[in-house]
Amino acid sequence: MKAVYLEGPKNIKLTDISYPVFQDGNGIIKIKAVSICGSDVGAYRGHNVLVTYPRILGHEIAGEIVEIGPNTKNLKPGDSVVLDPYVYCGTCYPCSIGRTNCCENIEVLGVHRDGAMTEYFSHPVHLLHKIPSDMPWNLSPLAEPTTIALHSIHRAAVKAGEFVTVIGAGPIGLLISLVALQYHATPILIDILDARLRYAKKLGVEHTINSSTEEVVPTLRKITGGSLPQAVIEASGANQAIRACFDYVSYAGRVVFTGWPKSDTELPTAVFTKKELDVRGSRNSAGEFQEAIDLIYSGKLDVGSIISKSVSFTDLPQAVVDQSDNPEKYLKIISLL
Repeated sequence: MKAVYLEGPKNIKLTDISYPVFQDGNGIIKIKAVSICGSDVGAYRGHNVLVTYPRILGHEIAGEIVEIGPNTKNLKPGDSVVLDPYVYCGTCYPCSIGRTNCCENIEVLGVHRDGAMTEYFSHPVHLLHKIPSDMPWNLSPLAEPTTIALHSIHRAAVKAGEFVTVIGAGPIGLLISLVALQYHATPILIDILDARLRYAKKLGVEHTINSSTEEVVPTLRKITGGSLPQAVIEASGANQAIRACFDYVSYAGRVVFTGWPKSDTELPTAVFTKKELDVRGSRNSAGEFQEAIDLIYSGKLDVGSIISKSVSFTDLPQAVVDQSDNPEKYLKIISLL
C-alpha cells in the first residue's frame, strides 16, 4: 500500500509500505480522508524539532474500521471513525489526572511515530472516535484541529459575554474564533494579513485588527469599552505576538499560549503580578473529540469554510510542498482516498 513518506527535510514522496498487522487492542482503519496540518509542513521544512526522520506524515485522519476485536467502545467493522493522534502512556502524573494531552511520554502521529497518511492504518481502539455514518468525509479530519481550538478555549476558561483576543488568523486561530462564537463570547482576531482578516469577517468574526497597520491596544479598548479583553489566546507562535499578549489582556485576565515559538521569548513577568494574570499553555487536546464531532456534524461549526483545496492521495506530497511554499494561499488542504 502507499504512504506519504518524509525521508528527511524537503524530501517527501509517495512510497510503498506493508499492510498493517492486526494487533489486540488496535483496529485497522481504511483511511478515507486526511488533511494537512501546519506541523506536517513544519516537519517537511525541518523546523519541527520534535520530528525524527524518516517519518510517515499525517494526524488529521478519518476512516472506516475494517478489522477490530472485542472492545468496550462497541466499535465494529464498517463504523466510521476519526483518530485521536495523541498516544499517551497512561501511567505518568499528567495521565493520572486526566491530562493525557501533556503525557510525559506522549507520541504524536506524524511526529514521534509514523502517521496515517496511508491507505490503511492500525491504531489503539481507545483512540478511535465513532462519527455518524453520514458525516461528510471531507469534514471529518477537521475534528482534530477543532479539538485544538476547543482545548484553547477551555484552557482560557472562556465564558459567555467575554471578549477573547485571538492572535493568528491561520486555521487554528480561525477555528478558535469560531468556537468562541459558539460559546457566546466575542472574538477579536489579530493578524498581519488583510486577506485572512477579511475572510474571517465573512465567517462572522465581527472584530479584526491588522497589527502591522493599526494601533492594537487603543482599538481593543474601543471594542471592549475600555477594559481590554478578559482572555487572549496566542495561536501564531510569533515571539512578538507572544510578548504582546500581556499588553492586550485585561487586569485579572487570562493568557493562553497555543502557538509553538521557534525560540524563547523574554516576557514582562512583573506584569503577571501587576495584572494578576493567569498564564497557561495549551497543547494538543484531551477529551474534546466528542464535542468537536457534535459541533461539526450539527453544522454549528462551519469547518468546511477553512478548506482551501482538495487533492488526490497521490498528489498529497506535492500539496505539502505547495503549502510550504505558499502558506498565505492555503488554510486546509484535504485529500479523499
